[in-house]
Amino acid sequence: MSVPVFIGDEVSACGYRLAGLRVRVPAREEVDTVLAAACEDASLVLLGAGVARWLPEVQLQRLLARDSPPVVVVPDVNGLAAPDEVALRMRRQLGVLE
Repeated sequence: MSVPVFIGDEVSACGYRLAGLRVRVPAREEVDTVLAAACEDASLVLLGAGVARWLPEVQLQRLLARDSPPVVVVPDVNGLAAPDEVALRMRRQLGVLE
């Protein structure tokens, strides 16, 4: 069975590594390559909110809509970057933003 992967900041990566996940701390220009590799062989991809903000909105929405492997945006450990609120994201996906 493949291992989940965390892609994000270095401090958060330390905690995920201790929990048994494979971790990657990419530079901004490496994100696409790292994401493609993770989606190729991971059972789950956890994407730090700071790294998720580097992605174009269309690309991020496509990743979040994947069935296999599931991709989830998680907050960073310092709280400096948090994922969008679930309600806002749902409204955006349904096309009913106010």
